[in-house]
Amino acid sequence: MICCLNPDCPNPLNPNGKKLCQTCSTPLVPLLRNRFRVIQVLSDEGGFGRTYLSEDTDKLNERCVIKQLAPKFQGTWSQKKAMDLFAEEAKRLQELGEHPQIPTLLAYFRQDNCLYLVQQFINGENLLKELQQRKAYRPGEIQAILLDLLPVLQFIHDRGVIHRDIKPENIIRNRKDGRLSLIDFGSSKQLSAKVQKKIGTSIGSHGYSPLEQIRDGKACPASDLFALGATCFHLLTGTSPFQLWMEYGYGWVNNWREYLRSPLNPELDLILEKLLQKDIQQRYQSADEVIAQLTPKQPLALPPAGKTSGKLPVTQTPLLPAKSALLRNIVLVSAVLVLFAFGGSWYQQYRRVQTILLSRLNQYHNNSDKSEALVQPPNMTLNSIALANTIQGHEKSVVSIAISPDGTTIASSGDRDPLKKPPEAGLRTIKLWNAATGEEIRTLEGHSQKVNVVTISPDGTTLVSGSDDKTIKLWNLATAKEIRTLEGHSDSIQALAISPDGKTLVSGSDDNTIKAWNLATGQLMRTLTGHTFWVRSVAISPDGRTLASGSFDKTIKIWDLAKGKAIRTLRGNANTITSIAFSPDGMILASASRDRTIKLWNLATGEEIRTLVGHANTVTSIAFSPNGKTLASASRDRTIKLWNLSTGEEIRTLVGHADTITSVAFSFDAKTLVSGSEDNTIKIWRMSGQ
Repeated sequence: MICCLNPDCPNPLNPNGKKLCQTCSTPLVPLLRNRFRVIQVLSDEGGFGRTYLSEDTDKLNERCVIKQLAPKFQGTWSQKKAMDLFAEEAKRLQELGEHPQIPTLLAYFRQDNCLYLVQQFINGENLLKELQQRKAYRPGEIQAILLDLLPVLQFIHDRGVIHRDIKPENIIRNRKDGRLSLIDFGSSKQLSAKVQKKIGTSIGSHGYSPLEQIRDGKACPASDLFALGATCFHLLTGTSPFQLWMEYGYGWVNNWREYLRSPLNPELDLILEKLLQKDIQQRYQSADEVIAQLTPKQPLALPPAGKTSGKLPVTQTPLLPAKSALLRNIVLVSAVLVLFAFGGSWYQQYRRVQTILLSRLNQYHNNSDKSEALVQPPNMTLNSIALANTIQGHEKSVVSIAISPDGTTIASSGDRDPLKKPPEAGLRTIKLWNAATGEEIRTLEGHSQKVNVVTISPDGTTLVSGSDDKTIKLWNLATAKEIRTLEGHSDSIQALAISPDGKTLVSGSDDNTIKAWNLATGQLMRTLTGHTFWVRSVAISPDGRTLASGSFDKTIKIWDLAKGKAIRTLRGNANTITSIAFSPDGMILASASRDRTIKLWNLATGEEIRTLVGHANTVTSIAFSPNGKTLASASRDRTIKLWNLSTGEEIRTLVGHADTITSVAFSFDAKTLVSGSEDNTIKIWRMSGQ
């Protein structure tokens, strides 16, 4: 079928091969810009155009969304306003699309007197459609929605953008991973002193948008937070804020509790009360304030030193090797999915059960025939490699892993299930594992938000963790007691590295800076600035003199660590840098990118040596083997690849994880490779021949 692009056509779908629309006789366009095939109308835009579901022929017919601007009133104020907002939306998506929960801008162009904006397609349903299917959400699910969306709001507000039209229709739950995406930035405005002071045209949705936005045209972060509170109210009660606004104006916010089916827990009640304040001064002023209220710091609670927990999490059962046990698991999962389909947070439960089942099946196959978990090309330099163990214990994704220098302990960070009831809700954990047996040694709790990265000092005495709570914590690895907390970054800590002499700790953050700390005292020594976007990876050379940093600004910077001065900037990646690593001899720097490639750089000259290509999705993590002959790379394509560094050839591909692999690390004796994944597992691979 081919879709007519006349926004007034009442029946736009036509059979393939037609030159003119059978309904309105408008000439049909097979491909917009010789690339995009329009296949379905998604929505009308009030006479100014339509939104279409389309296919990108340059990307194997990958789905995308095309927004069309075709104003009828040429030369009018309305047309100019619509064009300004349309251009503004394209700019916002260009700037904000790096965030995984905001659609990416693919193209923006004019054709046949219309403007077109092409963006990433989020495969899922918006929350209004979800609500219509299930009637209401439970309080725990509302807290999960807040925890998922608030960091996105903080992200856009930090970049001076106010969304101005947050409502259930503009929030989509991705079918793939259950995460929420914020869409429709057509009403967003750049936050500036002029916007704050100017009384302009009101843009937003009545009932969801606050008084200052509808009446005065003013918008600030607190305005979006009101809309988020109204959205949560709608999902909780099933009562539309628009209908209440039509009847009572803004008086409904004074009596919002009257529409609840049952009382809320005190924490959520307080949060919604403050989000829904009519007076902007009485509201939360930033998303971070709400996050802090949702995830209060918990006292450190550790098991007694030396105590090993042999218990599996409540969401998991011991592996039964018999085929009958697997069949029983499948039947159980099917029954659970049927039950969840009729109510409750069915998708999150589905993902949880699905991940457990996949892990069970993978472990069963690994135990029955470990060779099936490996794809081995004929060109091999390793004598042997085998999957030795799969560790299960994290409730959600394994985000980062590290191995102690003696190879006996694995540290991993992960995220707890946000749907858990208080007091567990909001705690983020670090786990220590026995590398030989896979048994959990202990759990470290203290960060109030997700722990993004862990690393271990060269002497094996100190564990360091960095978190979305903007802090770095130092732990005694032997006792699991917190030594101190380092504060100074103004956004999430995403990367850590310790110098070979164990004296200097380096941290990279989403505040675009790098900080160097005295590891022994915790004193901040210097702050390095120069990147224009998030710093997501840092590495220190084997001689301790050189620091490398990789950023979402698509550059790698090389620094003199002692002086804190930039030596050079490496450019050449087509997308953001996700991971970097020095070779053991310090002569080569490897970088991984969202463009699915790995680049090897001559550190002395800054020249690119070669590019390694083979992954089918973003490369998330890289690590050199201790002898420098092999590079391991992990990817969102669920594989680990091993590369021969002297030739640049792929040695082999390791498969077995059921979701994105987030982290890989070699042991210091080169006999072990460890990988962590969003399938909630850690895999231990044993190898020889390095």
